[in-house]
Amino acid sequence: MEPLQLPPVDLAPMMPQIIVMITALGIMLLEILTARQHKKYLAVLSLAGLGTAFWNSVQLWGRSQDAFSGMVVSDSYAMFFNFALLIGTALVILMSMKYTEEQGWQNGDYYALILFSLSGMMLMASATDLITVFLGLEILSVALYILAGFARTRMQSEESALKYFLLGSFASGFFLYGIAMIYGVAGATGFEAIARIDPSSPLTLFGIALILIGLGFKVALVPFHNWVPDVYEGAPTPVTAFMSFGAKAAGFAALARLLVGAFPVLSATWINILWILAALTMVVGNVAAITQTNIKRLLGYSSIAHAGYLLMGVIAAGENPASGIPSLLYYMLAYTFMVVGAFATVTYLSRNGQERGNFSDYRGLWYEHPLPAAALAIFMFSLAGFPPLVGFFAKYYVFLAAVESGFIGLTVLGVLTSLVSVYYYLRVIYYMFMEQPVGEASPVGPSFPAGLAVMIPVLATTLMGLVSAIFPLFEMARKSMF
Repeated sequence: MEPLQLPPVDLAPMMPQIIVMITALGIMLLEILTARQHKKYLAVLSLAGLGTAFWNSVQLWGRSQDAFSGMVVSDSYAMFFNFALLIGTALVILMSMKYTEEQGWQNGDYYALILFSLSGMMLMASATDLITVFLGLEILSVALYILAGFARTRMQSEESALKYFLLGSFASGFFLYGIAMIYGVAGATGFEAIARIDPSSPLTLFGIALILIGLGFKVALVPFHNWVPDVYEGAPTPVTAFMSFGAKAAGFAALARLLVGAFPVLSATWINILWILAALTMVVGNVAAITQTNIKRLLGYSSIAHAGYLLMGVIAAGENPASGIPSLLYYMLAYTFMVVGAFATVTYLSRNGQERGNFSDYRGLWYEHPLPAAALAIFMFSLAGFPPLVGFFAKYYVFLAAVESGFIGLTVLGVLTSLVSVYYYLRVIYYMFMEQPVGEASPVGPSFPAGLAVMIPVLATTLMGLVSAIFPLFEMARKSMF
């Protein structure tokens, strides 16, 4: 009897994910061995792991290596998403250091869960097989379900976790059934094999529809968006910041690679479907945000609207990948800095675990805390798309890609909904600068890590678009094709 021959396994393409996973496991072990007063250093260990993974991603950028029989690839496309995910997660950990101390959560499991979820996100960005996409989706989701309800003493946090878990489980079921349909037609789950299947089979179209439902929930496309405002409001603010960019980046990374790489023959069909979803998402997200009086709910509906703009990049990639993919990548990186910076400012302004949630809490903030007010105003202006901030350039590249691909009507709708968004973003700024403070000024405890989590996005938001010679990020995005 011949000995079992195991296929060769090259772990080098997956080293960024492996480093993140090892760091998470190390934190879980040290959680048991570390005294309570020293557990704050587990956050520093998390940052060290993220820095190592980032450096490894830099070394892998510009290459293209696959692993596990082609189920995972470490190309420039995946590494660009790694950059956004790792930077955003580092900012979330920085803002969490003060927040967790005030909440009394000096536990390593919080940081370990963030890193486990991040590893799933990075896996989805590298996946070239539907099974790998599903594994990444479940790894990131299970950890996020727990993180959403991490504030165990707050009923609203537990409610948000339960809603997210129930709806997310249904979405995962749809995605898994979609995989089964595609496998029934192709006899395989790899993207290369799927690209050769019969496009006229009803099972193929049904499978694509089910997969779009699963990923559409994760990136908050309309009509799969109803969980967003409640979960964003109820979850701890750093967790909200994490899911606002992380789940989107992972979902769009997998969606673009799957549709453009595995279903190019059916591009006319899925482009029409995504056109409708993008239009609904931009309209519903922006219109619903107008009536909000809670800043976390407002940013939740705003994230829905931005999912519509990101989807325009995927649609453009269906006709012209050389234009659509770079615009998607650049927009995702810009959105990461903008939305994490906004939530970091909200976290920085909290005191003794009490967050400034309602707009009324921001009355006259400029007169009490001018620097955080200025930072939040920059993020609001950028999210609205005001030049010369990075949000303007991000929308410009996406709209340009859509126009070059022939989607004039969708571009016009995107511009009009962006004009609608100006109202609710400026509303926050109005409360901070035009209203007078009510009652005594509430002090803000100084925190260098939380301040750094605000300052880094401020610099990125103001400089990324202007100083392209120093930050040639769009040129990097052009080279990050799959």
